[in-house]
Amino acid sequence: MSLLTVDMETYYDKQFSLSKLTTEEYIRDERFQTIGVAVKRDDEPTIWCSGDHDTISRFLGSYNWEESFALAHNAMFDAAILSWKYNLRPRGWFDTLSMARACHGVGVGGSLAKLAQYYELGQKGTEVVQALGKRLENFNAVDLAQYGEYCKNDVELTRKLFDILVQNFNKTELQLIDITLRMFSDPVLELDLPLLEQHLEEVKDKKESLLAACLADKETLMSNEKFARLLWQLGVEPPTKISPATGKTTFAFAKTDEAFKALQEHEDERVQALVAARLGTKSTLEETRTQRFIDIGKRGSLPVPLRYYAAHTGRWGGDDKLNLQNLPRKSALKQAIIAPEGYVIINSDSSQIEARTLAWLAGQLDLTDAFENGEDVYRIMASKIYHKPEHEITADERFVGKTTILGAGYGMGAEKFHRQLKTFGKDIPVDTCRRILDTYRTSYPMIPKLWQEGQKCIEALYADKAAPFGKHPKAVAFLPFLGFELPSKLFLKYQDLREVPDQNGLGKQYEYKTRMGWVKIYGGKVVENICQAVARCVVGEQMLRVARKYRVVLTVHDAVACIAREEEAEEAVAYVNECMRWRPDWCSTLPLNCETDYGKRYG
Repeated sequence: MSLLTVDMETYYDKQFSLSKLTTEEYIRDERFQTIGVAVKRDDEPTIWCSGDHDTISRFLGSYNWEESFALAHNAMFDAAILSWKYNLRPRGWFDTLSMARACHGVGVGGSLAKLAQYYELGQKGTEVVQALGKRLENFNAVDLAQYGEYCKNDVELTRKLFDILVQNFNKTELQLIDITLRMFSDPVLELDLPLLEQHLEEVKDKKESLLAACLADKETLMSNEKFARLLWQLGVEPPTKISPATGKTTFAFAKTDEAFKALQEHEDERVQALVAARLGTKSTLEETRTQRFIDIGKRGSLPVPLRYYAAHTGRWGGDDKLNLQNLPRKSALKQAIIAPEGYVIINSDSSQIEARTLAWLAGQLDLTDAFENGEDVYRIMASKIYHKPEHEITADERFVGKTTILGAGYGMGAEKFHRQLKTFGKDIPVDTCRRILDTYRTSYPMIPKLWQEGQKCIEALYADKAAPFGKHPKAVAFLPFLGFELPSKLFLKYQDLREVPDQNGLGKQYEYKTRMGWVKIYGGKVVENICQAVARCVVGEQMLRVARKYRVVLTVHDAVACIAREEEAEEAVAYVNECMRWRPDWCSTLPLNCETDYGKRYG
């Protein structure tokens, strides 16, 4: 089995580039042109080829892609070109950008230049800068030869980087990278254009009424305190940051604050409208995303752009300005995603996996057993809250029990719990919320104990010391200097961890560096991170089992979607259920379940 390391060089100018367009737009645009490509087979010398489409097609066709693995840096780009322009699909894809993201987080940077410098592999050239605005016919022989040497050097650097990263990289994770890349480079999902166009008109009409309903005049929008109160009323915790000027906590409402910009993707359209108005944008995210769906649908099928290991916890994230990870549950955008002719979409969501993982890691056996036995844990919780027998619990009371089980597991305070319930139409006094949280913590005391262990681990990490965490070291082990080793053998790290001044008399406080800036970290948040990371490992392994038989087309948080032929839909659902209830060896006692449905549409 050969390994083909590849790098494509393509035409770009000031207006036609990946800084102006999405990858999908760029490659499918009529202005697209391949200048040249370099390929390295195994350890053979790298070969450069330049020429018209037929010339490059013949060159690429001289390699046996179907029986080879392909490697690139930012392989989503190269894989899409090979697939969409040359109809070539290798047996599997490796991507050093994805691997580096998982290994280094924000510590090194994702560019090939920075990674090559970090590992002392050599220096990346700058000839690509000189290619700005030059189509193939504009290159003279000398410049084209120099561009070829630049491209060949990139291939050599990519291969050297891969040889280093792959040494400690789990095979399972490599397979997940391949699945992720294929969702984009080999798309099969279609889009319902009439539905999208109708939705776009409805969204535009609704925007102004949403702002009016929120009473968001200019003064309110520009006042930090008033704007924060609006967010609180909608059940949203306003993002905060440490002011570089005062060293104190302040609201993060600036255009450059990533946490604030992220609210543009909130599932509540009212929040989207408020944030868009505050940022001074003319369109809400729902508008721009619907228009983007329409534009993609006019160009062809829907490439699913997901970023492997986008989150600190290893979860996938949206990419290419199309965040499919954050489509509202009943969104018309989900309804507009349809299966190819003759197929159905099967979507399976792992049931309460974070709450189950939390109970399991903490060793809260009564809660774990209740999940395992299929008991109604929401009704059980409500019975404890309202001091009533389970059979007397009303639907509203059960809902409060559900919100408690799903929301109180990471140390949430009474004020935030009150706001969360209020967004669901349950206006429960703060004092009552406090009592509910106390009931949860006394009912399941091993969970607060896990928060305490998480806090001690952060303190130990800062001091380069050891500390215990949880009841299942095979799943999560805390290691000094490194952080938490996950089942994937990758690490949940808290990079550049630092102690910060105590502003509220809460003892030692810490924060760490992320792509979005400095983030506070404490025991409950550590537990949340770990539960999400472990759940992601579980779902990742389950996804690979699904992929043995059916084409996986999307994953969103703890859900996996695949396609199957219409005539075997029921058989496929049974198989997917089996996969999504399967437990890896390292968590054989973790109680798992799922909810699965299917249809022609994703929504």
